[in-house]
Amino acid sequence: MDELSVTGIGFIPLIGLIGTTVYHYIAYIALLLGLIYMIARYQTLTLLKTRRLLHEKEKAFEEIARQRQELENKNRNITDSLIYASYMQQALLPSEEYFKSILPDSFIFFKPKDIVSGDFYWIARRGEKIFVVAADCTGHGVPGAFLSMIGVELLNKIILDQGIQRPSEILKMLGRGIERTFGSSSTSRALIIKDGMDIGLCAIDEKKGELQYSGAFLPLYLIRDNKLTEIKGEKLTIGLSGELSFFNHIMKIEPGDLIYLFSDGYADQFGGPYNKKFMYRRFRHLLLTIHKFPLEEQKTIIDEAINNWRQGDEQVDDMLVIGIKPSLKDFPGH
Repeated sequence: MDELSVTGIGFIPLIGLIGTTVYHYIAYIALLLGLIYMIARYQTLTLLKTRRLLHEKEKAFEEIARQRQELENKNRNITDSLIYASYMQQALLPSEEYFKSILPDSFIFFKPKDIVSGDFYWIARRGEKIFVVAADCTGHGVPGAFLSMIGVELLNKIILDQGIQRPSEILKMLGRGIERTFGSSSTSRALIIKDGMDIGLCAIDEKKGELQYSGAFLPLYLIRDNKLTEIKGEKLTIGLSGELSFFNHIMKIEPGDLIYLFSDGYADQFGGPYNKKFMYRRFRHLLLTIHKFPLEEQKTIIDEAINNWRQGDEQVDDMLVIGIKPSLKDFPGH
């Protein structure tokens, strides 16, 4: 009886302990399965979200690629149009060969900032006079190029067709022509056009050995006996200042004289050790330093000097410099 009692008494707790452990295992397994399910569910949702985001990004990339291609096509079309416009502008400007056929001892340094230029030059012979123009249409690029082509056509009409030969009168007529072109038919259109033209015009009289000059903002440099004389233009912009009046400078041409016409683009280029403008002071010093060199060599030095100054920086404006050494054989009076 004692042994059975002892054995019976120990048997009941053992059954309870085993039962409790099984329930625990079941509970642990259920929790584990639930945790696994939650993790799987979370990963599934995350994967679906990731796929959705990837799909959206793919669509966004496709849209970006489409827009980029569209922009490239438009840019190509614009560039092609500008290149064609540059051909038209070049056709209106005198070639360097034609320029030299009239003034053999000369050079043209012409470097547009963009495909088309707001700066332009012009030359013509009428009777005993040679007319040379350097001009800068305010605003480079397409607006400046459009205005430059109008300027060329007006100069042809005023000087070659109408026969006006006094530089101050030519500039006055040029101003009227530009105002008539842009401001005659619509007040609103006149308000939109804010661009004008700075210009220097000289007339070389082969018979008298005489130089006449008139300018709007742009000056003329004359180097004689190692000294540079600046003949200033009026502080007026053609096309923006209403009815204009210009002074007509007249001077004799002497042996060895050098004449320079230019826009402000060369002096306005940034560079140097402190990233400042080249300025007219350096430009004058450069011309005085090189004026005894052959004209073509002067052109090369002018190009190299501004490239060295810019040190690879972006060109900020159109550049135009014209150098002329009148020949004494053209002036029987000497």
